[in-house]
Amino acid sequence: MKEPDNNSLHWTSPDTYLLGENDRTDAVKYEYVNGQVYAMAGASRNHNILAGELFALLRNHLRGKGCRAFQGDMKVGIQTASEQHFYYPDVHVTCAEETNRYFNTAPCLIIEVLSESTARIDRYEKLVAYRLLDALQEYVLCSQDAALVEIYRKRSEWKAEYFVTGQSFTLESVGLTMAVNELYEFLLP
Repeated sequence: MKEPDNNSLHWTSPDTYLLGENDRTDAVKYEYVNGQVYAMAGASRNHNILAGELFALLRNHLRGKGCRAFQGDMKVGIQTASEQHFYYPDVHVTCAEETNRYFNTAPCLIIEVLSESTARIDRYEKLVAYRLLDALQEYVLCSQDAALVEIYRKRSEWKAEYFVTGQSFTLESVGLTMAVNELYEFLLP
């Protein structure tokens, strides 16, 4: 669960956040939501296996196609007239010419691996924020403890689609089809 950092008891500017976050020497990562800074919780073994598998599949699929997959250490920045967010998605893909060294602003695909402590934030807060990104086509949530994939697509007005054991799904934004069983082979007998 995201816990406010002691520094988040007051408003922090995006520039101050980015300067502090980009030059951190410890392993703690912080996300930024409209002036508040939140420490991120550590990830479990299942979380790491699933995020790593998703990244590897996407990286291999995208080779030579003009798109890049990024792991959880690259931020996504969201800025509108009234909103400013910086999140660390578990995996995301951008096909745009991104120039910032520390964050992307035009991902077409964002994937979050759910845990008990992050599921509410990922399903509600981040879904609302990520939908502000013009380039985003798909937002994918993957349970780390059960073979379950949720996909929210722009083309279907962000309505959830669910995929379970024995089914396959296509990440339309990048043209990659995956079998749930293969993705979750570490959990299935």
